[in-house]
Amino acid sequence: MTQHATTGQSTTELETDCITLCREMIRIPSVNFGDGKGDEKEIAEYIVSKLHEVGIESKIYESAPGRCNVVANIPGINTQRAGLVLHGHIDVVPADAADWQVDPFGAEIRDGMIWGRGALDMKNMDAMMLAIVRKWARSGYKPPRNIVLVFFGDEEAGSLYGSRWMVKNHPEVFAGCSEAVSEVGGFSVTVGVNKRLYLVEAAQKGIHWMKLTAHGRAGHGSMVNNENAVTALAAAVAKIGSYVWPQRYTKTVKVFFRKVAETTGKPYDEADLRPLLAEIGSTARMVGATLANSANPTMLDAGYKANVIPQSASAVIDGRFLPGFEDELNATIRQIVGPEIEIETITRDIALEVDFTGDLVDAMCHALLVGDPEGIPVPYLMSGGTDNKALSELGIIGYGFSPLRLPPELDFMSLFHGVDERVPLEGLKFGVNVLENFLENC
Repeated sequence: MTQHATTGQSTTELETDCITLCREMIRIPSVNFGDGKGDEKEIAEYIVSKLHEVGIESKIYESAPGRCNVVANIPGINTQRAGLVLHGHIDVVPADAADWQVDPFGAEIRDGMIWGRGALDMKNMDAMMLAIVRKWARSGYKPPRNIVLVFFGDEEAGSLYGSRWMVKNHPEVFAGCSEAVSEVGGFSVTVGVNKRLYLVEAAQKGIHWMKLTAHGRAGHGSMVNNENAVTALAAAVAKIGSYVWPQRYTKTVKVFFRKVAETTGKPYDEADLRPLLAEIGSTARMVGATLANSANPTMLDAGYKANVIPQSASAVIDGRFLPGFEDELNATIRQIVGPEIEIETITRDIALEVDFTGDLVDAMCHALLVGDPEGIPVPYLMSGGTDNKALSELGIIGYGFSPLRLPPELDFMSLFHGVDERVPLEGLKFGVNVLENFLENC
């Protein structure tokens, strides 16, 4: 046992290794700029070396120059059971150092937290995974079932060079696997009088990114033009941006808010769950987005000179639909913009929703309660998406389970892709122990 320098609390070898791995990976700037501009090679080679140190052999699958995925097989005791895919992504979004209090790739420890791009999204979980299998290899431990350990690239830009490419080109990697766990689940949210819900991701909104194009008559900016493409596009974009989407509650959302009501003693009204958002603090921003479809204008492109009316103008809309409500999203957008605006799909991805029952869920809940006997595991619907979407095409059922016990005051969701991203050391230590318990009992 070693002593934690700032808290004085004992730190196990597993926890120490996890913290070290997390910091070292943050210092490798595996930045994904989108449009194919990313490079995971250095961090992929780092992971391979860390596995090799303890005798675990792994393989890099390079989908394009520098675009890398790492796979290792961890044999289980019962090889007849269906395997588990334990996966994380190794790319991160960009960070502008001028906006940060610290070097975003310095992995500085400050105020009891590791600061840096990827600290939450998701090199913390990558470190947990690595630390656990390294501990197992040193001791000769075998998990109850086969585990396919995967580190995907390109998750932050649509997974075309990562999980999508792997599923399409190397489905054999996942043969025999029935379930998967990955990011953004198992984190605590303090509600009521110091009661902690642990949100396990059991559903995800789907994605439909659309390009809207308005066509008109080009002309001189000084003349009257009733067929101005910019005017038509601006009107359509404004209507989408101000549209109030109807509330639509999925089974996962209902289960989540019933538990919030039960835990806080507040009334549960299935006709309108929005009043309960006030009980979950800053997490309400993300969870609130799961009560309805959404469509946000994100990009505009029109014109090339101040005195020239362009012939066309375009915009990008980030559409997100609830499980079972994709058709409603598309039909509503068409109705809002009218027949004259052209709609083109840029990216589309499915919504997911799975039952919060069964042996795997029981193992997650048990592990959380061992770590925090007063904790309350509950499923939630995520407003974004993960690589579980790609794995679902192979029939693999996925959950978000990267456990963290968080301070009540930490605005967790704002740190994803945000400035001064950071993860609490005590939360990371909690997480690696809970994840190990889960993997040893699933």
